[in-house]
Amino acid sequence: MLFVDAEHRVFVEQSGKVVSPFHDIPLFADESKTVLNMIVEVPRWTNAKMEISKEEPFNPIKQDIKKGKLRFVRNCFPHHGYIWNYGAFPQTWEDPNVKHPETGANGDNDPLDVCEIGEAVGYTGEVKQVKVLGIMALLDEGETDWKVLVVDVKDPLAPRLNDIEDVERHLPGLIRATNEWFRIYKIPDGKPENVFAFSGEAKSKKYAVEIIHECHEAWRKLVMGETSASSDAYNLSILNTTVKGSKGYVSTSDPVYASLPHDSRQPPAPVDPSISKSFFISSASA
Repeated sequence: MLFVDAEHRVFVEQSGKVVSPFHDIPLFADESKTVLNMIVEVPRWTNAKMEISKEEPFNPIKQDIKKGKLRFVRNCFPHHGYIWNYGAFPQTWEDPNVKHPETGANGDNDPLDVCEIGEAVGYTGEVKQVKVLGIMALLDEGETDWKVLVVDVKDPLAPRLNDIEDVERHLPGLIRATNEWFRIYKIPDGKPENVFAFSGEAKSKKYAVEIIHECHEAWRKLVMGETSASSDAYNLSILNTTVKGSKGYVSTSDPVYASLPHDSRQPPAPVDPSISKSFFISSASA
């Protein structure tokens, strides 16, 4: 049975126009390329696994579904939900056709994942301006799944956080907690502990920036048609309204854009009573 809000979608708008958080929002927020845009998918301390839908037109954010039910991340003591604002970099793609020479595993077919460690709790669909601090390489079911650590440029600590060693200096334990969270978060669902490349080491800002540029170039090849958006393993939507010359470029008068749903925001619905309260505090099944 699906929960009542399985069809819920969060579309991102700019100046009243729907844009793709995968393709339309620029990766770089300034000309020096030192400040980047990130899209918040999952606000800190929440459990719903929200993610950019790579397959749907204009890539709204939706909740992942497994075995017919909306997917939630369990609380793994002492952590509650996601321990950072979790999201993605726009205009990046981890190409599943390419094996990274150092991790030995292909990309996971997603935009680059981002962990924003500032103190302000974000909201789903928010676009934050962030600075890059470092990166970790999760090996998720045989795929390279990079996790970029960043901080909101507006955060009070941002002026003092410039590289990965600054995180340990000013926020001791956060890198260790991040490693632990990614290692154990699937265990309550009966899956084995995750593993990292580089023995779990968090790499420097310089290394992270190199990976970001690689994934930005992979995205460019994708939207320009140099890499196919469809294969036996995936079928991605590259529709956009800003990347002129790309294979997915359409105008706002195009029928596919005109068919997008109208804003239908409503007050929060009550929690489905079939969800066991113990779901959120233990490994008990819903």
